[in-house]
Amino acid sequence: MGRSVVRGAVLPAFNASVELGEVEVDAPGPSEVRVRTAATGICHSDAHAQTGGIPGIEVPMVLGHEAAGVVIEVGSAVTTVKPGDHVVIGPAQSCGTCAWCSQGLPQHCSNLGRVRAAGEPPRLTVNGQPATQFVGVGSFAEEMVVHVNSVAVVPEKMPLDKAALLGCAVITGLGAVRHSAAVRFGDTVAVVGCGGVGLSAVQGAVLAGASRIIAVDRMPEKLEVARQLGATDTIDAGATDPVAAVKELTGGVDHAIEAVGIPATIAQAFAMLRTRGTATVVGLARPGDTVSLPTMDLLAEKRLQGSRLGGTRARVDIPLYAEMYLNGRLDLDVLQGATVDLAGLPAALDGLDHSPAARTVVVY
Repeated sequence: MGRSVVRGAVLPAFNASVELGEVEVDAPGPSEVRVRTAATGICHSDAHAQTGGIPGIEVPMVLGHEAAGVVIEVGSAVTTVKPGDHVVIGPAQSCGTCAWCSQGLPQHCSNLGRVRAAGEPPRLTVNGQPATQFVGVGSFAEEMVVHVNSVAVVPEKMPLDKAALLGCAVITGLGAVRHSAAVRFGDTVAVVGCGGVGLSAVQGAVLAGASRIIAVDRMPEKLEVARQLGATDTIDAGATDPVAAVKELTGGVDHAIEAVGIPATIAQAFAMLRTRGTATVVGLARPGDTVSLPTMDLLAEKRLQGSRLGGTRARVDIPLYAEMYLNGRLDLDVLQGATVDLAGLPAALDGLDHSPAARTVVVY
């Protein structure tokens, strides 16, 4: 098919708004797939990148990394997907051959950041200059070329605006509960931060059979969504001390899932634990941030751990979650709090920190 010219939202410089314009998309290489974007979520990781808060990224850049669409062309070496397939695309372009991938830990792939080798033509061009794709995806455009390992096939009856949420929010939040924290039936769970990732963690705790699920946020609208998704208790962190409130309700939880990514909330999540509890940090922190913890709590065998992409195996977990949605076991309708078109994307991204929506989805 050759190169194509599509509409997209381009970040011209850090701390700037994205600008709508034309993006030239190259034909897929041997291990790549060209996808017509149907929908993409707007994630706080995109806002982090917008401000330059993620190491190693370069502008101009097409942001967006949580998407769904239809395959329109595949490279010569691609055998796992074909034109016409409905797919979810996420930031998981693992190579499949490095030491981490061989151990079943693709989220730590040694080649995760690769796109194309030096000397090859860029996937994207804007105004005649090479443009980068955020985490190798760049779904804030009508088409994208991605590595085949970034895509997972879902049933055609799966609505693509809902499927997009599986690309990051769901695999990261639900996956952290399922894989990283390994919450067990009857455990008590606090979820700190009720954006798309935190609300997915709430659903993960429900599916795991947690006996008490406490949602913590500063926005009443998001706490209401948490209740709809199965939280047994909610705490307005803007009106009360969330640590004291959790302790009053439970005496300390078995698991705290931190989905904000700032030192204060990480420390709070750790402080909410009971003896031998585990705090799992899912939120994306900024380079240089540090957390101060009381060392005496370590004598109680409390643990602090991280989680990257929820420990997800995309080609296994994403189709599973799609089937769970279709069977009524996973609620993505409530999670999709707002919908905009491409023209509304710049304002939605700039206003993300103050949006009451659980997750805003761009529908093309």
